[in-house]
Amino acid sequence: MQNISIWGSWWMPIRKWFYPIWLLYEISYRFYEYSWTVHTYLSNAQDQITCYLGGLGAQILTISCSMVTFSICTAFLSVPACFVLYKFFSTQNLTGTELELKMKIWF
Repeated sequence: MQNISIWGSWWMPIRKWFYPIWLLYEISYRFYEYSWTVHTYLSNAQDQITCYLGGLGAQILTISCSMVTFSICTAFLSVPACFVLYKFFSTQNLTGTELELKMKIWF
């Protein structure tokens, strides 16, 4: 049985889904900003890219690089982090430490 949160017993079943979903939202928003930055950088450098790939090739490179940036960050960072956070709140004592039990009371 897990410790009772300071928010009450009604929070117990909600928190194991709330925190991973919130983390996924926040990280996805940041990764969207990263991919937008990649898109902006390549768009600004389009004059240098166009001479090698042409106008359409530069657009395709810009869009695909920004999509790849978002996909890689989501697949290798967001999904594993959300899974670990879900397991943290759904398992009684995942790490086997006293600190974890004290932290779960506040969350």
